[in-house]
Amino acid sequence: MKCPSCTAENKDTAAVCKKCGVSMTAQPLYAPTKEWHLKTLAVIYGVLIVVFFFLNWLLKPYMRAIPPEVTPWMQKGNEIHK
Repeated sequence: MKCPSCTAENKDTAAVCKKCGVSMTAQPLYAPTKEWHLKTLAVIYGVLIVVFFFLNWLLKPYMRAIPPEVTPWMQKGNEIHK
């Protein structure tokens, strides 16, 4: 195997070039950066928030109210609030 830097001949199992010391392992074509991860997460969270509020608005007519007898602690003027 030839070194990509100095074209010296090396063993096929060599990790570094014996002449110049350059790494012989293949580098990945693309390695995502921290900024890319942050942008991707921001887009995902933004889409999730928009979808949540859109579905909340869209499904509002189909939601039923909770009767006050079921949740007395949530009612104003109750003895618990006083």
